Amino acid sequence: MDTTAEASHEPDARPVEVAVQDVVKRFGDTAAVDRVSLEVRRGEFFSFLGPSGCGKTTTLRMIAGFEEPDGGRILLGGTDIAGVPPYRRNVNTVFQSYALFPHLSVWDNVAFGLRRKRVPGAQVRERVGRYLELVELAGMERRRPGQLSGGQQQRVALARALVNEPAVLLLDEPLGALDLKLRKQMQLELMRIQREVGITFVYVTHDQEEALVMSDRLVVMNAGRVEQIGYPEDVYERPATRFVAGFIGTSNIFDARVRALDGDLLVLEAPPGDRVVVPAVDGTAPGARIAITVRPEKLRILGETDPVPGGLCSVGGTIAEVVYQGVSTQFVVRTDAGDTLVAFRQNSERVSDAGVPGSRTRLVWHPEHNVVLADPPAADPSPPADTDPHRQEELVP
Repeated sequence: MDTTAEASHEPDARPVEVAVQDVVKRFGDTAAVDRVSLEVRRGEFFSFLGPSGCGKTTTLRMIAGFEEPDGGRILLGGTDIAGVPPYRRNVNTVFQSYALFPHLSVWDNVAFGLRRKRVPGAQVRERVGRYLELVELAGMERRRPGQLSGGQQQRVALARALVNEPAVLLLDEPLGALDLKLRKQMQLELMRIQREVGITFVYVTHDQEEALVMSDRLVVMNAGRVEQIGYPEDVYERPATRFVAGFIGTSNIFDARVRALDGDLLVLEAPPGDRVVVPAVDGTAPGARIAITVRPEKLRILGETDPVPGGLCSVGGTIAEVVYQGVSTQFVVRTDAGDTLVAFRQNSERVSDAGVPGSRTRLVWHPEHNVVLADPPAADPSPPADTDPHRQEELVP
């Protein structure tokens, strides 16, 4: 299965900073990480995205050196780091728990690692001052962690990691303890800081929006395996698998049988009056069953008798639910083919014009918005068991 999604971007010529090659990690009989391979480029903001227990934190811990792989290799700057202890790897880690020393000031927390390395005092003062300025904590040097907000404590933890000027900064759900408003603010701050320092950031999160907003590229993991690697817009717009389509955002996923080929399109079986076509897939012949996904925001809601513009997919159905969501309204439609599709309509338009529960409607959309999934038609997979035993592990600085 091709799990990459980078066709819409020029090749990235930057050297590879982190390479994970066919890595396996087992805990007892469970493969927490199962033959994972990926590359992170120098200066990239790269995210691991997936549900709890998918293996993302275990992979991060192996890069950091807190766990050793049972198979495969991890390279940092082209060098195999097997057996290299964490303190000798040119990486630093920021965890959700911050792990600040409560009895030390902000300044002393940030300077701690430099002093342990016996960095000359003048360099310590210059670097600590520079990174406190970077994270916008200048003037708070004498405060203790208990006198800071959650967001300020996170900035201290970030400055403490950055002041060592590692080649790679590893961040394990660093914003998970913050409230929604502060989390969104810190997302922008992390992006700004990463651009300014130019260090490779490897970021772990279960938050789909966070990964889409912050990442240059991301990997979606499930049950210890890579589902897809790519740029955020490609992974969202062209999900490779049923899991990716369902995990990132909201998706309509349905199975259908190919009725005929029409040039570069597959014509799918549909009730009379409906038309569903998808871009042709190599090796797919009439009679084959395929799984398709289309995003709710791609669908337009028409009245049952409204004219359908030429060339569009079109399915009839009955509105089952109408859910007001502020900026948009969600319509749940039971189609005549027996599927349930969801459509979003922006509330810049009159919602009342789109129908009410029980009314007939027609959904239309462009064929190019259909994506044929790599999975064969099947039931949705069950959520993976939580096999990652280090989800809340803390780092003592």
